[in-house]
Order: sequence, then structure tokens, then C-alpha cells
Amino acid sequence: MVQTQLIDRDISDIATLNAMRKVLRHEFVPEKIRNMAYADRALSIGFDQTISQPYMVAAMTQELNLKPDSKVLEIGTGSGYQAAVLAEIIDSVYTIEIVEPLWKQAKERLKRLGYDAVSVKLGDGYHGWPENAPFDAIIVTAGAESIPNALIEQLKEGGRLIIPIGPHNGVRQLVRVVKKNGKINITEIMPVRFVPFTRKNEH
Repeated sequence: MVQTQLIDRDISDIATLNAMRKVLRHEFVPEKIRNMAYADRALSIGFDQTISQPYMVAAMTQELNLKPDSKVLEIGTGSGYQAAVLAEIIDSVYTIEIVEPLWKQAKERLKRLGYDAVSVKLGDGYHGWPENAPFDAIIVTAGAESIPNALIEQLKEGGRLIIPIGPHNGVRQLVRVVKKNGKINITEIMPVRFVPFTRKNEH
């Protein structure tokens, strides 16, 4: 998986590649599709959610430009796979999941696999995690129509936010947001497809 899906494409960050080698992806997919765990595709984990394609996990991780002491917030825990990859690189990972059964499963799974550096919260990711802000980096693993202001506010000066932006049920653009002097600079990275950002009390 690492050689053909990552290195042979454009993933070159050593920390990202090492983390992708260490995290056992089959531990994060439903048992009935474990034979597909290392396939070059996203897989359903139930509740209309997916575990992202390995390449997408690696690409977004690489874009965060992490240092060992970085503090990162992830929006959309899902299976916990992305959080585990981050935890192989840094010591402070905070992740939020809105779907309660997925939150419970991910929390138990990460604890069982020894990822004690990951703090898992049940809640609406649009609000971020203000008690633990600011963050060196924020990664959003669900598609949004716009960038939540709370996440920009919780980003450190010089920090990076990676998020898929665009219309629901269409192709979105993965963007990198860098905060400088209190303002944001947005760079488009690539077109992507992501499940929609789930909110509480949607109408």
C-alpha cells in the first residue's frame, strides 16, 4: 500500500510514510470488509460515513507539515484511522465525532490499540474544541460548504487548516488555509469527494 499508493504518487514526507506503515488499517474497518482494508479506495464504516482512501489520509497528513510537538485538532473521527496516523507523528491529538456510535467505537478502538495520546470528544465539530485551543494544525475529514469561523479562530498564528470545501453531492476542493497576521491565505490542493460535514439540529 505505502509503495504503490503513496510513494509512487507524490507522498514524500518521511514522518507521514512511517506513520502509514505503522498503523494497521484493517483494525479500523468493519470485519466483513477487512479483506479490502488496504485497497486504494474509501470504505464504508456505517452511519453514512467512510474511512478515507489511504492516499487521501497520507496527502492530508503531509499537508499539515507537522512537527513532533505540534498540537492537532481533527474534525470527524470516523473509525479513528486518521487520528491514529497523526498519533504516530505527534503527541497531542484531539478529535471530535458527532455520530455517537462511531465516537464510542473509535474511542474504544484507539485505547485498545495503545493510542493514549488521542483525546476523543463527542460533539459538533463546527465549534472546534475551544478549551484546548489554539492548535498548530486542524484537519477536517468531511466536506463543508464554507470554512467554520470557530476553526479559524482556534488556529495558531502560522497554523494550517486542511479542509474539503464545496457543494454537497459534488466535487469539492481540498484547500490549505494558513493563518498569518490574523488573516488567512487559502491554497487549493486538489479536487476531492468527501461525505458531508454532519451538524447537530440540521433543518
